[in-house]
Parts: sequence; structure tokens; C-alpha cells
Amino acid sequence: MYYKEYGNTGMKVSAVGLGTMRYDEEDILAGRFEKCAQIPLYALEKGINYWDTAPFYCHDKSEIVTGMALSQVDRSKVYVTSKVNFGTLDTKTPTKDDFRRRLELSLSRLQTDYIDFYHMWCMLNLDSWEAHMEALYGFFEEAKSEGLIRNIVFSSHMQGNDIETVVDSGKFKGMLIGYNALNYRFRQSGIKKAYEKGMGVVVMNPLGGGLIPEHPDTFAYLAKDTDLTVAQAALRFVASHKEITVTLAGCTTEAHVDDAVRAVEGLKEEPAEVVASKLENAGVSLNDLCTGCGYCDNCPVGIPIPKYMDAYNMKILMGKEKAIEERLENHWGITKDKAAECVACGACEAACTQHLPIIERLAQIGG
Repeated sequence: MYYKEYGNTGMKVSAVGLGTMRYDEEDILAGRFEKCAQIPLYALEKGINYWDTAPFYCHDKSEIVTGMALSQVDRSKVYVTSKVNFGTLDTKTPTKDDFRRRLELSLSRLQTDYIDFYHMWCMLNLDSWEAHMEALYGFFEEAKSEGLIRNIVFSSHMQGNDIETVVDSGKFKGMLIGYNALNYRFRQSGIKKAYEKGMGVVVMNPLGGGLIPEHPDTFAYLAKDTDLTVAQAALRFVASHKEITVTLAGCTTEAHVDDAVRAVEGLKEEPAEVVASKLENAGVSLNDLCTGCGYCDNCPVGIPIPKYMDAYNMKILMGKEKAIEERLENHWGITKDKAAECVACGACEAACTQHLPIIERLAQIGG
């Protein structure tokens, strides 16, 4: 296994981490938790020492399964995470007791006295981040002072320049973001800024939510001149960034773990711009896909255009209209309605580096 330093924490973590939201659903629903727990145990055998979990994953059973595995190993050999936000606390005005109950529930389920990385979870925009900071950050600090959590981190779906704002706050030891061969331009500046600030960077959705392995012909260029599968090559693309600490791989089977390990064998780290330049030179087949650079994010009526264009990618890749709405609701937490407010001013298309028909796509989404 290839290991990297997690920012300036002094912790050495595996270049691929175990994402625990993909335990076998049939086993979860049947209550076969011990069987599911064999996946993190196998992952540790293969050198994967970073396990990422959260409330609500796997029908709210992921922390329980992960805790079963954690209780069977040397605790000091594993770095485990969990997460909290208004949604997990079921209120936008949480008290210290609300926060403490949720944290203690996670600790109990994980069968541990501390969590290595505790996330302020799923910050969709700066307004969300500011509201969570005001309501929750003090509780994080208290829990850290008591040794219940070791590092305060955050997870985000924001674009690069907004991520930079959060990084500049100096309040976090690391971050968890979505980053892959589809959206690397969208968040690259945030990744670079975090690295420069000595933060750890963990990546979720390196396979584009499954889109990359589901469309191997479209993404065959990722594995060109390698002996890797498309999925393995997509993982290596992310892990090879020197700015990225851990690339999470959601694993249901031991074969998935083996794939993740294979992806980082003989890994060579390079700066983000070097890795990205290789992809851009090869990815000529993606001209119709929004790459998420965010330059169009200047809509005078406040339409979050990058998010709508990301959702339109799903239609292109999956060939069905419904994929747009599913992406908007499940990933971005918004509806298609705002797209209908487009006034066709053309500012977004003038800024688009790919010259995409953004106005036409907004009309299709909002129609």
C-alpha cells in the first residue's frame, strides 16, 4: 500500500480509503452485519487504514458495521471518520446537548473512545457553511479539547473558489470533497489551496458516482497505455495528485478492495496541473460534457448554472431525461425549477470555455 501524510497532522494514511456507504444492501437489510464487517477487516489486511463512515449510510447501519470491525483490530492502526450537520441533529438551532448526543451515538456505534476525523458535513455553499460554523463549531472545539475527536474537518460540494474561502478560515485540519475525471476543474483551486495550507484532502466519488465504470467506452482514454481497468485508472487519476491525501473507494466485495489497492500500486505523485493536463489532452471525447470550471457562475438572476450543467452531464452519459432530476435532488439538493428563470442574457455562454449551449440546456431542464 502507498501511504501519504495527512496534512500537517503527522498521521500517515493509505492513499486509498474505505468508503463505507456501499456495504452489501441485502446483507444490511437482513441484519448480517458481521458479514459486512469482513470488508473493512479485509481492507485493513490489504493496508487500507482510513475508514470513512457517517450516520444514515446503509440504512443508518454503516457506523454499526464499521464499529464491529473496529472492535476487532488494534485501534491505533485505523483512522476512522464520522460526520454531523443540521440534518443529523434534526434542527437548525442545535444545542450542545444535541451535538453531544449525536457524537456519543457515533462513538457508541463505532465502539471507540474517539473519532480521528469528525466532519462538519455536506456544506453545499458558503451560506450553509457560515450557518453551521455559527451553530456548531464551538461544540466541535469542546469535543476536541476532551479528546472525543482528534481533528475537525469538513465535507463540501462547493466549487473551488468557495472552498478556498473555507480553507482560508484556518479552522479545519482537512476536507472531504467530490473530485473526479468529470469535475476536476470545478474544484482544483480549492484542493491546491488546502494543500498549500497544510491540510489533508480526502476525495469522495472518484468514479463519478459510478458513471465512469458504467460507461467504460466513454472513459476508455483514462486507462490508455496502462494495464488498469477504467475504474482503476479513474482511482489512480485522483490518487496521483500530490495535493490529494486519500481517495475513497466504496467497497461491497473483497474484489472491490483489491481493485482499489491495485489502483495505487507503484503510484507516482504529481502536481494537479500536470495530472489534469494529461487528462485534457486525452479526453477529446468529452467536448459535450461540462467540466465544471465554474466560469459560468455569474448568473444575474442567481441560477446555480454549474450545478445544472453537472446534472445535464448525467443525461448525456446515461441517455435519459430523468437522470437530470435525480442528480439535482440526490447530489445537489435542489430542484429543476430555478432553471426556468433563465432570461437568456448570454453572460454564461460568453464565459463558457467549452462554448456549451447553456441557455438551451437550462430551457430543457426547467421546461
